[in-house]
Amino acid sequence: MKAFLLLEDGTVFCGSRIGSDREVIREMVFNTSMTGYLEVLTDPSYAGQAVVMTYPLIGNYGVCMEDMESDRPWADGFIVRELSDIPSNFRSGDTIQHFLEKYDIPGICGIDTRALTKILREKGTMNGMITTHVYEDYEKPLARIREYRVKGVVKETSCKKIYKTEGQKGTKWKVALLDLGAKKNIARSLQARGCEVTIFPCDTPAEQILGIHPDGIMLSNGPGDPKENKEIIKELYKLYESNVPIFAICLGHQLMALATGADTYKLKYGHRGGNHPVKDLETGRVYITSQNHGYAVCPDSLDEKVAVPAFVNVNDNTNEGLSYVGKNIFTVQFHPEACPGPGDSEYLFDRFIAMMGGRK
Repeated sequence: MKAFLLLEDGTVFCGSRIGSDREVIREMVFNTSMTGYLEVLTDPSYAGQAVVMTYPLIGNYGVCMEDMESDRPWADGFIVRELSDIPSNFRSGDTIQHFLEKYDIPGICGIDTRALTKILREKGTMNGMITTHVYEDYEKPLARIREYRVKGVVKETSCKKIYKTEGQKGTKWKVALLDLGAKKNIARSLQARGCEVTIFPCDTPAEQILGIHPDGIMLSNGPGDPKENKEIIKELYKLYESNVPIFAICLGHQLMALATGADTYKLKYGHRGGNHPVKDLETGRVYITSQNHGYAVCPDSLDEKVAVPAFVNVNDNTNEGLSYVGKNIFTVQFHPEACPGPGDSEYLFDRFIAMMGGRK
């Protein structure tokens, strides 16, 4: 069956339908990873978005359910150049096509994803519609496409009640993880280092989090515009003042910056993929990182008495991390818990353990 991708600038791509045949309007973003398409689909940070995979062949190793980063997929659309029908992998339990159908995710294949990515790079991230309907007049759908906004996605993706996980090597540290749309591997990375992790919904009051007397607090990744989360930002300032060691990733990094008076802004087309070089400003060492974000902290808005830049993106010099002055707090924009990788920055979890009184 034919399918169409209509961008808000009027550009139309024609391809073949994959997955669900329902019509969706979402923010269109591209990911440059060569592997990890299941992790991408199940990353809560993609809520409200449709993902364009720049790598030309997707689905060749099938679907390995244990690799999911959430209990369900969150991306609401999937655009690829070529979809593999016959996966070759001893771990595979299903095909990507069946996975998309099962979770009612519409997609399109057989289009020029290179040309599409160039449009999103040159003009910036824009909204788009995936549809199987043939429109004689694009005026009405274009109006709906341009009106779409990603809203309320942090609360949508966050857990609904408090729950606990045990450490894999014997419990030594008690960590409170604020779920802002967390990937599973954040908790797994802490568990592997002997942490008992208590996961809290995004709207949990700071007093309740501090009430378990954690050795450390983890702020997770998540979707959407950080400035939308005004109530969460107020609670994070209370956590900032608590003097409990804090480690924040991605959206957590942005929200902590906003809570302490800094500003954030939307990037032209964001950073999404597993090949982004980041420089540690203290050591000068460069790490290859996994990233998934459309917003960044504005370095010029920082109060140097509160926080200083700790990492910078080598490609475009955007901020990639902060170190908080006089506090046991550090935050990063990239993903040290990255699955399927790279694992260059996993050491940051060890740094967090050290902040809580453990060994480096």
